[in-house]
Amino acid sequence: MQSDIEDQIKEAIDIIKRGGTVIYPTETVYGLGADAFSENAVQRVYKIKERDFSQPISIAVSSFGMLHKVAYIDSERSKILTELLPGPVTVLLRKKDIVSEVLTAASDIVGVRFPDNEIATRIIKETGPITATSANVSGRNPPTCVEEVEIKADIIINGGKCKYSMPSTVLDMSAWADEEEAIKIKEKIKRRGACYDRVLHILRSKIAAEGLHGFPVP
Repeated sequence: MQSDIEDQIKEAIDIIKRGGTVIYPTETVYGLGADAFSENAVQRVYKIKERDFSQPISIAVSSFGMLHKVAYIDSERSKILTELLPGPVTVLLRKKDIVSEVLTAASDIVGVRFPDNEIATRIIKETGPITATSANVSGRNPPTCVEEVEIKADIIINGGKCKYSMPSTVLDMSAWADEEEAIKIKEKIKRRGACYDRVLHILRSKIAAEGLHGFPVP
């Protein structure tokens, strides 16, 4: 079984590098992955999911260094992110130019996942950022095991049942003050998902410890 997984991981890495698509496990739900820096690959993801191009798609990274390459993160946000990630959280941040507007639906905000799943992070480490969108037709329930996957990709990696088996919590960290001023944190939880209580606890703890202002939480 282990050798099968190893072979699948190697094949998935090769497929993504060639512009293909991969269905891969995370700790939340199964994702549909492709090279996040290839517009053709991203368009394939939209087509497979039957997703409207007006709806953005998040990306997944495997390190904080990779996260800094795709999004703007100040020191205050970094302190919070190191507590939250890797984990079942999608963070909305201001994107850098390297991220295509095809992914963000012409917005300057990108959703970023740093999954707490060895299979996912091993793939991303070798390929660079990949798309992080659930492996389902848009509007349908996201799969939490390979048996629930209804769409097709170039390979499906069977990583068993997802740990949390529910979508990620979405945290908006994109708001900032005027560019001439220091960036202010104005976080807000946009979707209650996996580990919501832990995310909320970390946010409140940071507020108390750092004396952060303009930081509304539920």
